[in-house]
Amino acid sequence: MSASRARVEKSAKAFRSIGEAAAELGLETHVIRYWESKFTRDVRPVKRADGRRMFRPQDLEALRAIQILVHEKGLTLKGAKALLAEQGVPAVLAGEATLGAAAPSPARELQKSVAKAFEAEIEDTAETGSRERLEDALVGLTDLKARLDAVRQKRAA
Repeated sequence: MSASRARVEKSAKAFRSIGEAAAELGLETHVIRYWESKFTRDVRPVKRADGRRMFRPQDLEALRAIQILVHEKGLTLKGAKALLAEQGVPAVLAGEATLGAAAPSPARELQKSVAKAFEAEIEDTAETGSRERLEDALVGLTDLKARLDAVRQKRAA
């Protein structure tokens, strides 16, 4: 194909080569290949007999959603993968996906209870009530540490 030939506009339903997908999204081809390896559930291009990738419209939508989450919202790839699994590509593209929509984490709840205990300590002149709240917070922190250690050991194994 000569460089002087005008590019033909493809329909929205047409498959795209990796170069065309990269140009359309404003990404480098190696980034698309990497995302393809990390988001195997959402990005599954068809591979031709000669090994070239052909991206379907739903692959391009998934890549756009990943691009929004990673480049615009600042999520890590792991966070983007979790959010896509939770809420789906259409929700991200429509702007309806909410970050942190999952149930509050035990660590976040513990932070809140510790903050309340310290606020109460300042307001509370009776030392016994605030001491009990601090001891409860310490028990919670110790429990959380034990759970985190167990997860770390499980991942290491």
